[in-house]
Amino acid sequence: MLETTWFVLAALPLIAYAVLDGFDLGVGILHLRVAKTDDERRQVLRSIGPVWDGNEVWIVVGGATLFLAFPRLFGVAFSGFYLPLMMVLWLLVFRALGIEMRHLMPHRLFDRLWDTSFAVASALLAFGLGAALGNVVRGVSLDEEGIFFAPLWSDVFWPAPGAEGQTGVLDVFTVLCGLTTVAVLALHGALWLASRLEGVVAGRAANDAKRLYVAALVLTVALTGATAWVQPNLTHNLGARPVGIVFPALGAVSLAVLGHAIRTQRWARAFRASAAWIAFLIGSAAYAIFPYVLLARIPERSLHLSDAANLTHALTVALYWWIPGVLLGASYFVYAYRQLPARVPLHEDAGDDGDGADTSEE
Repeated sequence: MLETTWFVLAALPLIAYAVLDGFDLGVGILHLRVAKTDDERRQVLRSIGPVWDGNEVWIVVGGATLFLAFPRLFGVAFSGFYLPLMMVLWLLVFRALGIEMRHLMPHRLFDRLWDTSFAVASALLAFGLGAALGNVVRGVSLDEEGIFFAPLWSDVFWPAPGAEGQTGVLDVFTVLCGLTTVAVLALHGALWLASRLEGVVAGRAANDAKRLYVAALVLTVALTGATAWVQPNLTHNLGARPVGIVFPALGAVSLAVLGHAIRTQRWARAFRASAAWIAFLIGSAAYAIFPYVLLARIPERSLHLSDAANLTHALTVALYWWIPGVLLGASYFVYAYRQLPARVPLHEDAGDDGDGADTSEE
C-alpha cells in the first residue's frame, strides 16, 4: 500500500510539470508562427516571462521524488536513457537561452537566432519528452541483470513482448507518442496565448487552436489504439483493475469540454479543459504500466514497484515532509498565477502593468 501511495505521489509533480511547463513549450512551438514582428514576439514572451522558469521546478520535484521513493528505478532508467537525457538537458539550456538572450543586443540577426533557438528547442523538447514517455509505456530491453542501455534507434519496429531483442528510443510507437505530445502541447500553448494576449497574436493563436484540436484528437485516438496493441499490461489492467478506466473516461470528457469551449471561443475554459486532458493522459499512461515502474519487453523482467521502492521506514518518514512541502510549493504557484495580468497588451506600457489579479472571462 505504501509503495502504491508513492507511485501516485511520484506521478503528481510530473503531471504538474506537463500542465504548467507544457503551455510554455507550446508557446515556444508556435512562437515564430503567431508572432510576426519584434513587438509581437516580446508580447508572447511577456505572457510566460514571470512563470516559465518556475514551472520547470516541477520536473526537479518529480526527479527528486523518484530518487527518494524508487531509487532502483532512478538508477536503472537514468543510466539506460543516458544519451537522450543529455539531449533533453541541452534542449532545456537552448530553450532558456532563447528566452533570456534575445534582449541583450539590439540586432535583428541576434534576435532571430534566439527566437529560432526558442522555437526549435521547444518543439524538440516536447517531442523528446513524449518519446521518453512512450518508451516507458512500451517497455525497454531489460536484460537478466535488470539493466539496459537504449540507443537512439535500432529498428523501425520493435521485438514482440516476450522476445529477445534491442529496442531503441525511437521507433514507430515512440515517434507517434512524440508527435502527439507536440500537437497536444502546441494546442495547450495556443489556448494560453488566446486567453492571455490582446490583439492580433491572440487571434492567430485562436485560429491555430482550432486546427491543432483536430490534429491532437486524431493523434490521440491513434496513440490509444497503438498503446493497447503494444502494451499487453494495459489490457490486463482493464480486467484486473477496471477502476482505472476512470482516467481515459475523464480524459474523454475533458476533450469534449475542450472542443465545445473552442467552438464557443471561451478560451480560459478551453485552457483549463486542456490542462485536465493532459493530466488524465498522463494518468492513463501510469495506469497502463501499474503495478510496475519500468516495463520490460520480456514481461517477467519488468521492475515491480515493490522491488524498486525504498525502505518502508524511509517512505513513511518522507511522507511527513514531502506532503507539506509540495502543498507549500503548490500554494505559492496558485498565488503567483493569480498575480498575472488578465491580458498582456502588445506594448508593455499600454494598459495593465502586469501586477493585476486574474479577471478573465471565466
